[in-house]
Amino acid sequence: MKILVVDDEQLVRWFLDRALKKSGHEVIVAGNIAEASAILDTGKIDIVFLDLKMPEGYGTDLIDKMGDFPRRPKIVVCSAFITSDYEEKFRREGIHILKKPFKLEELNQILDACLKT
Repeated sequence: MKILVVDDEQLVRWFLDRALKKSGHEVIVAGNIAEASAILDTGKIDIVFLDLKMPEGYGTDLIDKMGDFPRRPKIVVCSAFITSDYEEKFRREGIHILKKPFKLEELNQILDACLKT
């Protein structure tokens, strides 16, 4: 699988990059919405791990953009700022949630769920 990690925190990008590569996936990292948007425009991403709150924008803007794609990648929102309203909305839309801080075991469970759907 080709996975895009979008997070403004370098440590989170590093951790996800290493853990996902260790699982055998190709990983691309982006530190902001603009960079991620350009990567997504290639149309070659299978899964997106996406932070919600970043200095220059919100991950929900990127989620809205992906809704226009012919084949939307699977989305995993990784955030400490997930309200119950967001959680309900994401679950309805088939978006997986990984609450920060998370453990490797939780990451692997979410990744398995993405691969099964």
